[in-house]
Amino acid sequence: MELDFQTTFSELSSFEEEYKRLLEKTLHHLNVGDDVIVSVSFVDNEFIHQMNRAYRHIDRPTDVISFAFLDGEADPLKLLKENTSPICLGDIYISVEKARQQAEEYGHPLRRELQFLFVHGLLHLLGFDHMTEEDEKVMFALQDEILKKE
Repeated sequence: MELDFQTTFSELSSFEEEYKRLLEKTLHHLNVGDDVIVSVSFVDNEFIHQMNRAYRHIDRPTDVISFAFLDGEADPLKLLKENTSPICLGDIYISVEKARQQAEEYGHPLRRELQFLFVHGLLHLLGFDHMTEEDEKVMFALQDEILKKE
């Protein structure tokens, strides 16, 4: 298991270990192998706004964007269960500014918001989405289960 962690926010550098633990916990929860590579970067609103506009055609900053390298695979979880060599799952970008804003709005610590955004982005890399009400229930239930006791 490899986590490529990038941040220019020095006060948040401790999240590398936290995210490694959450990555391991998520993979274990889904009962898939841990021979994966994930990249996560803390960015500002300007950077994520540009990405959101370029790749999603939405002209505003967002909290998290994921680029799944297994996008289009019929069943990414099955592939991970059967795989015997490292698989690069993709990239996650998290806006620290949006995370701070949302933590304040929801009345919980920044740590909890950054945990949620990472797990949310990671589940996207693993093939989950929330485009339909049913898919949203599944994905959000998984997030809650993974983040329980955090």
